[in-house]
Order: sequence, then structure tokens, then C-alpha cells
Amino acid sequence: MITYDLTGKTALVTGGASGIGFATAKMLAGFGCTVAVNFLADDPRGPEAVDKLVAGGGKAIMAPGNVGDAAEGVAMVNKAVADLGRLDLLFANAGTPATSRKIEPRELDLITEDLWHTVLEVNLLGVFRCAKAAAPALKAAHGSIVSTASIAGLGYAGSSLAYGASKAGVVSLTRNLARALAPEVRVNAIAPGAVDSAWMVNWTNEERQQSIERAALKRRCQPEDLAEVVLFLAFGAAMVTGQTITVDGGLTL
Repeated sequence: MITYDLTGKTALVTGGASGIGFATAKMLAGFGCTVAVNFLADDPRGPEAVDKLVAGGGKAIMAPGNVGDAAEGVAMVNKAVADLGRLDLLFANAGTPATSRKIEPRELDLITEDLWHTVLEVNLLGVFRCAKAAAPALKAAHGSIVSTASIAGLGYAGSSLAYGASKAGVVSLTRNLARALAPEVRVNAIAPGAVDSAWMVNWTNEERQQSIERAALKRRCQPEDLAEVVLFLAFGAAMVTGQTITVDGGLTL
């Protein structure tokens, strides 16, 4: 693993209470970065995550708020930046499938207006709102944005066609934010494949095994696999911007 000296650096991680978000927050804190961990206000995992980071010797603060709500998401970013004093990284990771099971493309009747609204507000508009609110601080620090897209946004089946469309939007938004915020801020995204983490979609054991067999590396990604790429894009890839990096163990090959 590449190591970084992030002493004096700060980061805001949305959806940081579990999975990829928490793994990234933990890695950032381990290298000396002060991390603002965002989570839904009623999610008990949020304070627990911050406590774990601090207990492990890291520096972390709580940044509760719903990125899917326009006013609440922007207020959360503004307070986090004020509490941190500066911002070097926005990891726009918060997302939702808005369904507890995979909805096949042919099941159009299950793709409701409410599902569309939820996935677009959180997965796409949430990324834009946070990026827009964080932009002044990131420009001042010559920082970076990394967002969580998905292989579902690259044309592969995800939890639903609405989810896939929202993540395809993140891929497009990444390129355009890179244009908008250059040269001070670099903007990139990761596109995870099958990841072993807490997620609201209940994949069957058969589906999990199939994802292992189809992957060139014959395993599912761990959250830490994604965290490594996030840190590289944020602090090690000085000439990379506007890119979406697929991290799936060769699942899409």
C-alpha cells in the first residue's frame, strides 16, 4: 500500500459511517488527516464511527446531515468546513439504492416516481450540492474531489435501472466538475463493482458467488480496496482529473 503524510490535511467523507466511506475515513485518519464523517442524523453508526477513529488515534469530527436534502446538505458542508478550518478532500460517497432487492430492468412497474426521486436526490444531486458548497474551500487549498460512481453507471446492471442512471450521471458530472474547478481542484470518481460491505440490497449467496467466479481476480472487493484508490486519486495522482476509475477485480472484463 502507498503511504501518505496527511498531517495538517482535512477531509469530508459523506456516507462515512460504514462500508467504503468508513474504510476511507479510517485510512485517511491513519495517515494523519482530520476527517469530518457525514452520516444521517438518526444513524447510530455515525457517532460510533467517529468514536472508533478517535480511539484508534485519529482525528475525527461528526458532520450529520442528509445530502439528499438541498438545504440540509449544503448546511452540513458549510459547518464541516468551518469546523475543520480548511478542506483538502471531499469524498462524495453517500448513496442509496432505494430498494432492498435487485430490480431487474424488465420490472418497470417497480421503478416508481419515489424511487427515482430518492436515488437522484441522494446519488446525483447530493454529489453536486456538496461539490458546489465545498468548491471555495477546495480551491483555496488546491484540494480534490473524489465521488463514488459504480459499474452500474458504466452500462452494467445494478440494483435498478434508476440507480444505474444516477451513477451514470455521476460519471458525467465528474468530467464536467473537473472542467469547472480546474486548475485549482482535481475531480475524479471510483466505480466499484461487487463490494463486501453493509448495503441495503440483499444479494443472495448465489449472486455473491457468481460475482466471485466472474471476476478475473476471483474475489469480491473489500471496502479497503476502494479506499486505497480514493487516497491515490485525492493525494497521489497530480495529473489525473475528470476520470472514473473502475475498481472491480476484473468483474467487467
